[in-house]
Amino acid sequence: MTLLRHDWKREELLALFDLPFPELLHRAAGTHREHFDPAEVQVSTLLSVKTGGCPEDCAYCPQAQRYHTGVEAQKLMELDAVLDKARAAKAAGASRFCMGAAWRAPKDRDIPKVAEMIREVKALGLETCATLGMLSNGQAHALRVAGLDYYNHNLDTAPEFYGEIIHTREYQDRLDTLEHVRDAGMKTCCGGIVGMGESRAQRAGLLQALANLPAHPDSVPINRLVQVAGTPLA
Repeated sequence: MTLLRHDWKREELLALFDLPFPELLHRAAGTHREHFDPAEVQVSTLLSVKTGGCPEDCAYCPQAQRYHTGVEAQKLMELDAVLDKARAAKAAGASRFCMGAAWRAPKDRDIPKVAEMIREVKALGLETCATLGMLSNGQAHALRVAGLDYYNHNLDTAPEFYGEIIHTREYQDRLDTLEHVRDAGMKTCCGGIVGMGESRAQRAGLLQALANLPAHPDSVPINRLVQVAGTPLA
């Protein structure tokens, strides 16, 4: 059984990076088999329920209102439209449905509307996930009461590289939201992005930050940068 740790050192992770790729595949497959059916793949669907108009300055994101990317700000989708998308996702084989909103943080008045979406999507027999930006403790608990299973809030990159990518919130803000999510009893979906100009050591630093969280994330999305015209990282 793999020993769960929260004290990884940067040098240990860099040593893993130096292993031959077949050896990494072998180790990863062994760990995967300890925890999951190796023949099963979960299909998840992501829907943007509120697109564009975000006040943040994340250098990779086309939904930031300060960049000219052709993305127009839209209001929060109506419940019926979201449910139509969720039914289609389930029919196509998805078992988890994630709703994303381009907010820095939701306002308290937004939470009841999102909570209704969560309740109705869950009633369809789907796992529910949301990514809405920063959450207060009270907002996290309200979403959990509505039936939210997962909350997605990525660390994006290593702590020391974060300031090169985002200036409108601190790394600690992300850690605080994850703490609120865990305290509310929800599962965390937390990963990052590679290909933003970070060094090899900084890629290891992202993994170090994720592995040393007080509780390991339940899902770890590792994304490759999509360079969108109009963003600083284009």
